[in-house]
Amino acid sequence: MLQVARIRGGHVLRGSLRAAGSKNASLPLLAASLLTGETVTLRNVPDLSDVRYMAEILGHQGAIVTNPEPGVWTICASTITHRTPYDLVRKMRASVCLLGSLIGRLRHAEMAIPGGCVIGPRPIDLHLKGLEAMGCVVNVEAGLVQVDASRARGDTVFMGGPMGSTVLGTANIVMAATLTPGITRIECAAREPEVVDLCEMLIKMGALIRGHGTNVIEVEGVTTLHGCDHTVIADRIEAGTYLVAGAITGGDVTVTHCNPAHLTAFLDKLREAGVSVETGPDFIRAFGRPTHAVAIVTEPYPGFPTDLQAQFMALQLLVDGRSTVTEKIYPARFMHAAELQRMGAEIAIDGPTAAIYGDRPLSGAPVMASDLRASAALILAALIAKGETWVQRLYHLDRGYERFEERLRGLGADIERLPASELPKGFAED
Repeated sequence: MLQVARIRGGHVLRGSLRAAGSKNASLPLLAASLLTGETVTLRNVPDLSDVRYMAEILGHQGAIVTNPEPGVWTICASTITHRTPYDLVRKMRASVCLLGSLIGRLRHAEMAIPGGCVIGPRPIDLHLKGLEAMGCVVNVEAGLVQVDASRARGDTVFMGGPMGSTVLGTANIVMAATLTPGITRIECAAREPEVVDLCEMLIKMGALIRGHGTNVIEVEGVTTLHGCDHTVIADRIEAGTYLVAGAITGGDVTVTHCNPAHLTAFLDKLREAGVSVETGPDFIRAFGRPTHAVAIVTEPYPGFPTDLQAQFMALQLLVDGRSTVTEKIYPARFMHAAELQRMGAEIAIDGPTAAIYGDRPLSGAPVMASDLRASAALILAALIAKGETWVQRLYHLDRGYERFEERLRGLGADIERLPASELPKGFAED
């Protein structure tokens, strides 16, 4: 059943909440469970549609997948197939990270090119070039990728592209290399915490990996991997979203059980904008409204994350003056700007840069979410808009935020999820 969110603005958010497990870490970790025939237990896994999709795909591959309690998944892949059909992988692009685990485990993979949300082109060319550098034979035809890794050996692989390092590409090469003879040296490797978390789990499984967290990762192939018990890191993007929710309302929000070091660039920009920020070993507190226009540029980690760009744009709507957002990862990732304009925002886009002219009154309106982070940004803007805002296409939100509206209500927001049939007359949900 299609659902919408109704938000009534004007409420100050205050309180504390615990960060959920990372979506962007959980998906590669689930894929990595196919590298062994023994049981892998993952804890602190968020309850998201993307996680359920990945579990469904693992089941299709032949794994026995169970969810014995909230946040815990067990995977036993004693026997698996090398084929992954389009009707499953079309639901999300992160399913491409199955490629590395299938190649590592079976030395052969056949996968339809994955789908995902529309935030600009995200080709898998670098993934395939990396596999070819290891000696894999790659064939792409009619939307199908076939990889023969029977003669693959460790070698030097360069994972840089025009937009920087590829996170899922790095994950794929790391997974494939764990069971490939020789030493694979990954240059221009992604440094994201989610890649580090994957490497840490693989090391628990018996992999020999060095350098994760730097731009050069070395993987020495072993003959077999075993099961393990692993706890997923906190979701830094979710944490950042709730911190913006507090700041945009002039409130006081603390996110616990997170790692402030994973959000250094984002927190620096919050402070530069005039928001007060306090951090401890495992918490972040943000309080007060922004007072200064700032310029942000999205970059690979440890730079400002593209997945917080839309939310930060919503925050910039408060500030008098001209703020800018330059998107270097996905230059077309500004579809939320047009919806914010429907609420009264003044935003001008020139190529990969958006100029935001803040301190304009926002009014509630019917808006459409175009992707996961855009849906969160629209809800954040609705928190400060006059009247009611109706956000449609909530299925995007459910891909990356667990109980989002419920957790915002716990901080004081006036938000509820309703059937699309509750939309006021004249509003259309597709």
